[in-house]
Amino acid sequence: MTEVTTARRSRITPEREAELYEAVLELLREVGYDTLTMDAVAARTRSSKATLYRQWGGKAELVAKAVRHTKPGGLALGEIDTGSLRGDLHALTMRSDDCTMEQNSALMRGLAMAIHGNPDLLQAFRAHLIEPEMAEFRRLVQRAVDRGEVRPDNPAIDFMIHMMIGGFAARTMIDELPPTQAYLISYIDAVVLPALGIPHD
Repeated sequence: MTEVTTARRSRITPEREAELYEAVLELLREVGYDTLTMDAVAARTRSSKATLYRQWGGKAELVAKAVRHTKPGGLALGEIDTGSLRGDLHALTMRSDDCTMEQNSALMRGLAMAIHGNPDLLQAFRAHLIEPEMAEFRRLVQRAVDRGEVRPDNPAIDFMIHMMIGGFAARTMIDELPPTQAYLISYIDAVVLPALGIPHD
């Protein structure tokens, strides 16, 4: 019976994968990255540690993929096409409610600290989150360029993702408040779009 169960679980379904990722994020919020262990993940998810290592290779890869999985739309910015850059960025912002944003903000603050001391976590984040997200934002902006909304030589294009991440992170650091949909939409309209040459209505 145990062998059958193990064989079945070695082929992880999308539903099971989602459960595992949610459990990983719960543990991260409870104990932080440095204290998180694959043994704890195995116990929380009723999985074998061997299956976890076979599927993800290690803690850094598992955590990076868990964070990516829970991002709005799974980074699928390409699925958003409202016909304008303002509409696209607003639609992306509206994919997360305020409660989810607050949880994600706290989680990312903890992971940002962990990344400084864990090169393997930084590498996993670059591969599974940073580089794919940069590519998606470049595609989103390229559509705006193709529509004539943004000049192709606008120097702010290269800093768009920096602006987006900066606005999200600075909300907590400077204002001591969690990011919200209303705050991010105001920030996009007042900062990001004008920098790209799109005036605020």
